[in-house]
Amino acid sequence: MKNFVFISPNFPTNYWMFCRELKKNGLNVLGIGDQPYDQLSQDLRDSLNEYYKVSNLENSEEVYRAVAFFIFKYGRIDWLESNNEYWLERDAKLRTDFNITSGFQTSDIPRIKYKSKMKEFYIKAGLSVARYHMVDTIENCRQFIATVGYPVVAKPDNGVGASHTFKIENDWQLEEFFQQKWPETSYIMEEFVHGEVNSYDAIIDSNGEPMFETGNVTPGSIMDIVNTQGNSIYYILKDLPEDTRAAGRATVKSFGVKSRFVHFEFFRLLQDQEGLGKKGDIMALEVNMRPCGGFTPDMINFAHSTDVYKIWADMIAFDRSTMPVGEHAFCAFAGLRDGKNFVMSHDDIMNKYGQQMKMVERIPDVLSGAMGNQMYVATFPTREAMDEFYYSVLQENN
Repeated sequence: MKNFVFISPNFPTNYWMFCRELKKNGLNVLGIGDQPYDQLSQDLRDSLNEYYKVSNLENSEEVYRAVAFFIFKYGRIDWLESNNEYWLERDAKLRTDFNITSGFQTSDIPRIKYKSKMKEFYIKAGLSVARYHMVDTIENCRQFIATVGYPVVAKPDNGVGASHTFKIENDWQLEEFFQQKWPETSYIMEEFVHGEVNSYDAIIDSNGEPMFETGNVTPGSIMDIVNTQGNSIYYILKDLPEDTRAAGRATVKSFGVKSRFVHFEFFRLLQDQEGLGKKGDIMALEVNMRPCGGFTPDMINFAHSTDVYKIWADMIAFDRSTMPVGEHAFCAFAGLRDGKNFVMSHDDIMNKYGQQMKMVERIPDVLSGAMGNQMYVATFPTREAMDEFYYSVLQENN
């Protein structure tokens, strides 16, 4: 029996389903987390063979001891994974320390975590990348801006999501950025790309071949949503465009991805941009070597009448899957921000779209910065029907 250590199986709350499918496939599923066992959901408890509680997942020594205990009790660990961006480096270090070879090692981390290092692998994949400058002095940043022009975007080189990201449009905002940036953090400054985010989401087998592929689109910018406290929308595509598929597969090969669920982000240009491409072209943004966050795996299932939790667990256990993919649809996410005066009430939304609705939930506070406070997830057969849904639920009274 293979031993699988799952780090933080209780967060996000939907990740118990990865554990369920692993256990169904005959793996020994061993969880490590900092939530008390009796506070875990019954579904998660039923999906684990054993759970080791640490006082804090940030405590490397405690987590190390937890893995060592599982090895002492069950023997060699075959897999260790969190499927979580926040723990990617920790996962890699634990694999390296315990000689678990079925995933990224510490030596792999720079190219998959640092935005500046990702660029050379995107270029190797044949994709254009935004020009950049590693933030040092304000004078050198001004020289870079003199070349690319305002606006520019500055963000932590090794960062999760859109946290502490700045859109800088003039000299005053540049000075403000230098006052607000975290002093011990390395920042990358990039030319601004006029594009919308298009993703490639895939489960990759041990030979680097896709077992399942889809993609999503984020109109506008997550950065703007976080910085302006706006509503959040994105949707799973009914059909993955061929240029996104080709870019995703080339990126898998360039980064040497094997046996993983991945979420690669690209820009689709909204206008011609010198050095980057023509309107409609795909160009590089960043790689995420884990599933797309939040409830996106569930949305993928709704869009394609399938179960990516099972496909991923089948990849782990058998390196193949017989899970069918059924009828395709658009799956729309609308995250509404509290305090706004919307035209439609919750009851109005449910009366009009109840039949299409797949999930209706409050968003956990820890995710609300990027996702809003109240979410509605619904499926639609056409782009027109989805656009009408967005127009209706996001409309505000003047």
